[in-house]
Amino acid sequence: MLNQVADLDRVFQALTDPGRRSMIERLSQGPASVSELARPLSMSLAAVVQHVQVLEASGLVRSQKTGRTRTCAINPAALRTAESWISERRTLVERRLDRLGEYLAETAGVPDAWPAGQPPRRSSSDPEENR
Repeated sequence: MLNQVADLDRVFQALTDPGRRSMIERLSQGPASVSELARPLSMSLAAVVQHVQVLEASGLVRSQKTGRTRTCAINPAALRTAESWISERRTLVERRLDRLGEYLAETAGVPDAWPAGQPPRRSSSDPEENR
């Protein structure tokens, strides 16, 4: 469990940088060399290599060197881990919102459901009653 948390932390930390997110976007289309990843970015090749190393350390990217060319590919398993974590949180929030909606629907118009000292607002067409 602790390993999973550390892995997830590394994934999210790697995704905090816009340049690395751009690289992930590019790699989602297919493998690319470090030079191809660097082309649209306004940073040196050495900086891109450092970013690739961060992405590799997080598990988001794998690379393979053939001759002088390092080719990078996305690791879908690491993305699935982050996606799963986000999905679990979204499900919890949606359940809470559903319960709140149910509660509000059940208590609509019930005077006892309002906090003490705060009567429900009236919707009247008479402006004098709304004061």
